[in-house]
Amino acid sequence: MATIKKELSIKGNTLMKNHECSVLIKPSTSGKIKFYLDGYDDAIVADVDNVCSTSHCVCVGNGNRQVMLIEHFMAACAFCNIDSIDVYIDKPEMPILDGSSYEWVKAFKKVGVEKSKPVYYTLLEPVSYLNGKTHVVIVPDDELRISYGVNYDHPDMKNRWASFTMKNQNEIIEARTFGFLHDLKKFQFFGYAKGVTQENTVGFTDDGGYTTKLRSDREPIKHKILDIIGDLYLTGVNPLYLKAQIIAKEAGHAVHVKTALKLKSKLIKCE
Repeated sequence: MATIKKELSIKGNTLMKNHECSVLIKPSTSGKIKFYLDGYDDAIVADVDNVCSTSHCVCVGNGNRQVMLIEHFMAACAFCNIDSIDVYIDKPEMPILDGSSYEWVKAFKKVGVEKSKPVYYTLLEPVSYLNGKTHVVIVPDDELRISYGVNYDHPDMKNRWASFTMKNQNEIIEARTFGFLHDLKKFQFFGYAKGVTQENTVGFTDDGGYTTKLRSDREPIKHKILDIIGDLYLTGVNPLYLKAQIIAKEAGHAVHVKTALKLKSKLIKCE
């Protein structure tokens, strides 16, 4: 079990509704990542069983309350090996910050994270979710390997793959969310993506370019890897300490979460 050494606070706008959100994060000994929405005393636990929506982002809920866009935060917790904190927020959506996990990781490192020995897990048997062109397959292996494939209508993103290794983990951490620029007005008309900026989102333009300079080669695919790390952490087991090979193709949050539900009962601690 690992938590932060002292509390931290951070503010930022939300991606979906463009509201300013204040977040206070406190050390905990509960062994869980818990969200407390302003005005309520009971927690919303970051657990795959509490996922109430995967439309546009991942939401966890408790009754009529929910917290949106937790995936980048969960990935940051995974990279810092944090599994025990209390998160107090005054809006039902985590701030987008720079669109990646970088600012969260930076904040955690600034206040310090208690050192803990990594606990490794493997699988009782392979886990998969297949639906036409979409699939996620997780099989036991000697070490973690993640490969992610996409096929978007963009010259750099047609049938392209990216992989996670310990050598490129910083590129995964800083990979920003993305979307097609021509879809932005439509999403905003329906009340979503109101907080999109050039700083927090990589936009695909119709001429095959981007709205901002990429931080690394194939940054959008690396963001998909970031997403699946955050989503799989909802099993309660840090996927970065999973002795398995994870292969995902043309998936998204809904498929990640369905896979996590299957994976949760198949995990066993390594001796």
